[in-house]
Amino acid sequence: MNWLHTILILAAAYVAVFFEAGFDGFRSLLGAQIDFLPALMVYAGVTSGRLTIALAAVCGGLWFDSLSANPLGVSALPLLAIGLLARRSRELLTSEHFSAQVLLGTMASALQPLATLFIMLNIGSLPLLGWKSLWQWVVMAVGGGLFAPVWFALFSRSHRALEYQPVRKPSFRPDREIKRGRV
Repeated sequence: MNWLHTILILAAAYVAVFFEAGFDGFRSLLGAQIDFLPALMVYAGVTSGRLTIALAAVCGGLWFDSLSANPLGVSALPLLAIGLLARRSRELLTSEHFSAQVLLGTMASALQPLATLFIMLNIGSLPLLGWKSLWQWVVMAVGGGLFAPVWFALFSRSHRALEYQPVRKPSFRPDREIKRGRV
């Protein structure tokens, strides 16, 4: 297990949650706040192990719920499901393609609020729902989908900068004998 990768994902979840809570630009411009955690869970599911996915889902969900009106812990289970579903089918996914990243991010960002709403309704919490909720759901899905490639690019750059790169073998072999002269 690569602990640097896990620490970077947890740090990204922490920064994303507090950016969502502190920056009102998207909310005032679009009328809804974009959720970055589902797209991050897609990245974690495609590139990480189960422990990293579980840590990111639980920590990210608790951080998100502590700064929102959600009951504490209600967001962790949908995030965990997103990460585990992405991990289960990562052999089938082409995570290097921009369109696949956008599609996976959009699906995750669309399903996470619905799953959270389902859990909240089942525990007896009554969230405010109306026609504006549909617009907010669309903005969250599209915004999360467009942000998924950003996570892939950001982590790709951080891994190139912070981890050892494999050494390429030169074409010259030291055990090769060079014969000079005429044959």
